Amino acid sequence: MTISVGDKLPSATLIKVGESGPEPVQAADYFAGKKVALFAVPGAFTPTCSAKHLPGFVEKAADLKAKGIDEIVCTSVNDAFVMGAWGKVSEAQDVTLLADGNGEFAQAVGLTMDGSGFGMGTRSQRYSMVINDGVVEQLNVEAPGTFEVSSADHMLGQL
Repeated sequence: MTISVGDKLPSATLIKVGESGPEPVQAADYFAGKKVALFAVPGAFTPTCSAKHLPGFVEKAADLKAKGIDEIVCTSVNDAFVMGAWGKVSEAQDVTLLADGNGEFAQAVGLTMDGSGFGMGTRSQRYSMVINDGVVEQLNVEAPGTFEVSSADHMLGQL
């Protein structure tokens, strides 16, 4: 079942790209007590994700924070080392990258997709959400092959 506006985030482990290496975090705990702009991509270093999705949130980070966002988080079904490298080459210091290497979070929120036709296996759908103290306030899930409602610009219009 897909998560909906008003739902609390489920329990799932994500891996934070930390200074001293990968750090496991529990989603329910990590998102408690703050307002977060979360966006998910099918894969780090993939065309739309690298050319538009992540750069949009990097570019609009100050605008999002001015509208009350405490933290901007990107998640993908990639390992922490890939997410760390992607963050560095993308100069994404204002975005926290949380690896969902096993797809546990994507499955827990019901937003997986089958990328096996592209050799990618089960991945996260492209989406964004505003999370306030662990509760989903906004949810924007893209139709397959599109990039419109999960952008930083779209989220700014919702805040």
